[in-house]
Amino acid sequence: MERLIKILHEGNYSCVVENFDYIYTFSGRGISDLYDMVKNKPCFLKDARIADKVVGKAAAALMILGEIKELYADVISLSAVMFLRDAGIEPDFGQIVPFIMNRDKTDCCPLERMCYNEQTAQNILPIIETFINSRKPQVNKELELEIK
Repeated sequence: MERLIKILHEGNYSCVVENFDYIYTFSGRGISDLYDMVKNKPCFLKDARIADKVVGKAAAALMILGEIKELYADVISLSAVMFLRDAGIEPDFGQIVPFIMNRDKTDCCPLERMCYNEQTAQNILPIIETFINSRKPQVNKELELEIK
C-alpha cells in the first residue's frame, strides 16, 4: 500500500487503484472516477487496492459495490469508516473527520449529506446517479438540431 500512497501524493492524483497486476491513476473530481468504474467496468474494482485523497460515505458505497479489498484514504469521514467496516473492509487513513466538506469549505459536502442516513450501498447508488446527472452540462437541443 505504501507504493500506492507514494504514487497518489507524488502524482497529485485523486485516486490510485491497483488491480490485475497494474496500477491505474485517476484525477477526476469527487467520486466521478469511482462511479465510472462501478457503472461501466463492474469487475474493475473487485479485490482492488485503493489509495484515495478523500473518502466520504458515497465513495465508500461505490467501493463496497465494487468489492474492493483494501483502502487507504488521506481524509475519510466517520460515516464512511463505519460503513466500510460494516462491509468487512478495514480502511487505513491519515485523518478521520466528522464529515466531508464541500469544495469551498463552507458546509458539508452535498453528497455526504444526501447519503448520511442511508444504510446500504445499493440505496446510495441511485442518489449518486441523480447527483452526477444533475451536474452534467445540459445539451442545448435547439443548437444540436441546427448543427445536423
